[in-house]
Amino acid sequence: MKSCLTSDRRLSILSGHLTTATIDKEGNSSSSSICFSPTSSSASDSSVFANLPRAPEDPILGVTVAYNKDPSPVKLNLGVGAYRTEEGKPLVLNVVRQAEKLLVNDRSRVKEYLPIVGLADFNKLSAKLILGADSPAILGNLVTTVQCLSGTGSLRVGAEFLARHYYQRTIYIPNPTWGNHGKIFTLAGLTVKTYRYYDPVTRGLNIQGLLEDLGSAPSGAIVLLHACAHNPTGVDPTLEQWEQIRRLMRSKRLLPFFDSAYQGFASGSLDEDAKSVRMFVADGGECFIAQSYAKNMGLYGERVGALSIVCKTADVATRVESQLKLVIRPMYSNPPIHGASIVSTILKDRNLYQEWTLELKAMADRIITMRKQLFDALRARGTPGDWSHIIKQIGMFTFTGLNTKQVAFMTREYHIYMTSDGRISMAGLSSRTVPHLADAIHAAVTTVV
Repeated sequence: MKSCLTSDRRLSILSGHLTTATIDKEGNSSSSSICFSPTSSSASDSSVFANLPRAPEDPILGVTVAYNKDPSPVKLNLGVGAYRTEEGKPLVLNVVRQAEKLLVNDRSRVKEYLPIVGLADFNKLSAKLILGADSPAILGNLVTTVQCLSGTGSLRVGAEFLARHYYQRTIYIPNPTWGNHGKIFTLAGLTVKTYRYYDPVTRGLNIQGLLEDLGSAPSGAIVLLHACAHNPTGVDPTLEQWEQIRRLMRSKRLLPFFDSAYQGFASGSLDEDAKSVRMFVADGGECFIAQSYAKNMGLYGERVGALSIVCKTADVATRVESQLKLVIRPMYSNPPIHGASIVSTILKDRNLYQEWTLELKAMADRIITMRKQLFDALRARGTPGDWSHIIKQIGMFTFTGLNTKQVAFMTREYHIYMTSDGRISMAGLSSRTVPHLADAIHAAVTTVV
């Protein structure tokens, strides 16, 4: 067949594949070809999407877009929650590099599809990490765990399952919360309501408002809880307050859905940061848990996470897993293998696991140090206000209390980028950049109302 695109070999090959055969009445076949012209156009030169409105930038990821466009040598990105070293560079954990070497050198490894639920070792080890190896839920086979696309994907799979199979379609999320939470649950088909969480006056937890709002929720409603290092406020309940929340929720038959994005990254202790979840599991009730390894293993781009559902019986757990497969299969079919293999390699090797806990604590400690340095710098400048919340809050983020105008001022005059609600990523700070941030905050609160 002679291609009508002799000037373009790639299109010639393609047209060969698109040759169509016709059969005449006598049974003889003949070929006809589909011809392409690089300059051909439809009857109308306008796109069918020409009237599509331009969507706004994501409020968090858009910060980085603006930052990248700024040519200033002193610019500082405190918007996106990704860990940085003291030199301001992204960090690949040494233990991750070791695990990857082991995987690359293992000639028995293949790139076949994983099962719908993901890598079996990864699922088993992830459940143990968040619930504890001696958890009665694990020992009783009451947990089903599926590998998902990091924390976001785990939340979405859980939300889709609930929208299909749970009798209550209302989920309560804290006010404020991570900006993506509301979108995830709404698009999954749930009705989103909020409960009071943050007190802007004390810059701490509004426990009374929280208990009142959950107490007014309809029986059986779903409640989103941040397991630790609440995003964006960095404000967590005390263990006593967690117990109050647990008792109220169980008495109202509210269904807890934990988002665990920072286990070990907040306090530096994996067990300490999992206490809230384990309290709810220990009472024998059911709950959902979304896990992410983006922060605590630095596997941001690998998109590796897990959804665990703790059930009343082992039989129910197997039924739940069967339905989770029906959620996942038409969504993304099955999860990627590499990131989950890194995690399982680290979690099942005693030496690698120990090294990971040391690196994890070092990251958490550096963030705590940045909190102390920023607090000290503001106090040294005599910056108006009580800034003790900076050292009282925990985790990657600090909810500064700066308003939208002050944030805009700091971006315009000091080239410091953060979300408009005044949230800053402490992981993006260093000893070198703390004075610049402190100067900007001081200027903002003394000149902008």
